[in-house]
Amino acid sequence: MFTYPIDRDTSLELLQYKHAEALFYLTDTGRSYLGKWLPWVEYTKTIADTRAFIQSTLQDFAGQFGMTVVVLYRGAVAGVVAFHAFDWINMKTSIGYWLGEQYQGKGLITKAVKVLIDYAFGELRLNRIVIQAAEDNVKSWAIPERLGFTYEGTQRQNERIGNRWVDHRTYALLKEDWQPLTST
Repeated sequence: MFTYPIDRDTSLELLQYKHAEALFYLTDTGRSYLGKWLPWVEYTKTIADTRAFIQSTLQDFAGQFGMTVVVLYRGAVAGVVAFHAFDWINMKTSIGYWLGEQYQGKGLITKAVKVLIDYAFGELRLNRIVIQAAEDNVKSWAIPERLGFTYEGTQRQNERIGNRWVDHRTYALLKEDWQPLTST
């Protein structure tokens, strides 16, 4: 299983059933905040929904289709970071993330995404990573900008959240442009 300590307070761990209650609680208590940016929030109504999500991510991991990890901060589930899907033929993937509102401003997602980038380019030998973020979600698209991704444009009406369409800023990073954590 994937486990990665980042610093004294923060680590990443493969999303597992043992995280279901804490993950559902984080989703449920952050529903109004998270629901502005994430379409799945309105469909996550019970802990059974969270368990079904975990089951699908474990199946993706077993089949090498994707990987979802929880961000643990001082032992608590703070959020999720994921490789949405691996495209092995074209050696690329995309990364998505979300964090409970109370955990923001600590650099947790930036640290977690750095680890996944190193993993993707080093261990998985991928060549390209994409991150998309809602045009209005400045905190979210600040992450790829902070990490040296290149802005490639905006996809109009790329996602439907509730009754509204959301434009997404698209960023990409190539392996040749990344400075691994071990070199800093």
